[in-house]
Amino acid sequence: MNWKMKTGAVAVALIASTALAHAEGVLNIYNWGNYTSPDVIKKFEEKYDVKVTITDYDSNDTALAKVRQGGTGFDIAVPSQTFVPIWIKEGLVLETDPTTMENFKNVAPEWVNPDFDPGRKYSVPWAWGTIGIVVNTDAYKGPSDSWGIIFDTPDELKGKVNVVPEMNDVLFAATKYVGGEQCTDDKAVLKKVRDTLVAAKPNWIAMEYNTIEKMGAGDFKATSDWNGSALRQRLANPAIHFFYPKEGYGIWSDNVVVLKEAKNVENAKLFMNFIMDPENAAGLSAFHRYANGIAGSDKFMPADMKDAPEVVIPEEAKARGELQRLCSQEVQDIYSKIWTDLQK
Repeated sequence: MNWKMKTGAVAVALIASTALAHAEGVLNIYNWGNYTSPDVIKKFEEKYDVKVTITDYDSNDTALAKVRQGGTGFDIAVPSQTFVPIWIKEGLVLETDPTTMENFKNVAPEWVNPDFDPGRKYSVPWAWGTIGIVVNTDAYKGPSDSWGIIFDTPDELKGKVNVVPEMNDVLFAATKYVGGEQCTDDKAVLKKVRDTLVAAKPNWIAMEYNTIEKMGAGDFKATSDWNGSALRQRLANPAIHFFYPKEGYGIWSDNVVVLKEAKNVENAKLFMNFIMDPENAAGLSAFHRYANGIAGSDKFMPADMKDAPEVVIPEEAKARGELQRLCSQEVQDIYSKIWTDLQK
């Protein structure tokens, strides 16, 4: 094949691939692993005759780096609230005006106008939850309502503790443990955070996301973790319990956004509206085991979630919870340096 013929063939192939990318009936979702209900996806596919593909990621940093590269082929992603402002500022997401969608009326009042997306111009709720401590009480019977389990590990748990390596979560927890305030720029407090983390790490067995399987298998006896993950662990082993740290704990929310480079924008908007339906939101929760931010979904929730202590925050713990926010660039830069030191 000569050069001109080859070029022509490539052009035809590119036109064909572009046509495919814009074809009706396709939606490509980029989401956290083990987080998307197959039943709800099937329901969406059948309702709208749309073929959905799902690609997993394991962290906010992974997702952001991938989308920054461009050319992903993804239509939708699900960043956490501390990352949504970054995605918006960098022009990675479309302004989809979810407030004009039919089912936006179902969004719970506390999630209608969040600081991370004022006016909900870009995102809709997927799930929300808390970050705390999970302990196998067969392995450790002492007090577990402190971040000290992670940062000043009791002898019985040394070499048996895991830390979920989501940087902002870990830095939030360590700051609370040393008595600081979220996003503080106090250099003395941040140095104490750094020293606490570096001193604690030799007592950990791992820094992994795979807590459901490894807590269940007994590879970990305690871990920092998200509450829905903890619920899954307890249902598999009643000795596993979730604790709200007395020093304070983080509240987070994951949110559906449509990528600027999306090829299937209308299908993505259909999906946004679809998951704001209370029954569909409950279907997602029944799978991932987190609350969802959609009013009216409670009546559709599985029975084992309606009073689960991991999902329904006890009254005595409510005042200690704090929605995590994106810190200033100065503080984020210090966090990155601390995180680098922790990886050494």
